[in-house]
Amino acid sequence: MLRPLWILSHLFVAVCVVALIAAGFWQLNRLQERKAANAEVLAAQDQPIAPIADLVPAGAAPSVDDVAAVEYRLTTVTGTYRPDDQVLIRNRTYQGAPGYWVLTPLVQANGTAVAVNRGWVPFAVLPEGPWDRFAPPTGTVTVTGLVREPQVRATGGVVSSPADPADGRLRTLSRVDVGRLQQQVDTPLLPVYVDLQTQQPAQPDATPTPVPKPELSEGSHLSYAGQFFIFGALTVVVYILLLRRVVHKGAGPEVEPDDADDEPEPEPSTVRV
Repeated sequence: MLRPLWILSHLFVAVCVVALIAAGFWQLNRLQERKAANAEVLAAQDQPIAPIADLVPAGAAPSVDDVAAVEYRLTTVTGTYRPDDQVLIRNRTYQGAPGYWVLTPLVQANGTAVAVNRGWVPFAVLPEGPWDRFAPPTGTVTVTGLVREPQVRATGGVVSSPADPADGRLRTLSRVDVGRLQQQVDTPLLPVYVDLQTQQPAQPDATPTPVPKPELSEGSHLSYAGQFFIFGALTVVVYILLLRRVVHKGAGPEVEPDDADDEPEPEPSTVRV
């Protein structure tokens, strides 16, 4: 068991076991992070509904932490929609069907605007228009919804998320990028957007479909952790059984030669004439 090849085998198995155990604890940590994030979302939604001006004051430049502190809060926004500045957010699904989100600025009486995610429309909708099928209500509208942080382009990992053109007036965006939308809207936008839940007056028809609240499941982290721990334990057990078998086979009794092999061969008989 102390020969070089066996030592390499021991080290390889030990590394595999350590990696499996580490992966199991990593999944448990991810589970705790998921639970903590879900608890924060529920705590935010349990707070009373507040006007958007109380959560994100106009004219202020809130920090990233300030915006994160009010995410998932229920808020109300009153104003008039600007359908001419409306954009579609690509690659969004609803019940497995592809489509877009409809993002429309809602201009408040104080001159600021809030980007409102009015909901999902099917992929058959053409970004070039016409968009009369899901035109927003005219006149003053009061929207109730969830405050959300703007989405930013992910650049980490092997594949980066697609980038939108930096210039020009776009009809579709890859994400709810409030900063990019601001480039083509002449009204100052608050640094958040709102996922619409209800509005008064209501939408003239059934579209867009409001985006569901964030899913608060704990995912599969616990089952993955259990699988990694089981694989690590099985690796140890199987390897020990393998070593026992090799040792017993090498330490077994020597095989005695057959007795017939020890007997001298008979001398040839002499024939007398």
